[in-house]
Amino acid sequence: MTLDKARELLKTQLAFGSGYNRNAAKLILAEVQHEHGMGATDQLIKELNLQQTFGFKPGEKLTPV
Repeated sequence: MTLDKARELLKTQLAFGSGYNRNAAKLILAEVQHEHGMGATDQLIKELNLQQTFGFKPGEKLTPV
């Protein structure tokens, strides 16, 4: 998955913002972390303010549920 595609998908999850969407966002971030590394994941978390919305923290190891 490209970072642009991940960003697009995460913005969709943010638009809905429920618990189910948090799980979907976690799966997307876990995929980014696997393919692009922790730096790319942290960048998306900060850029899209995912810490405030879903509680993801930069540096957090994310694994698919």
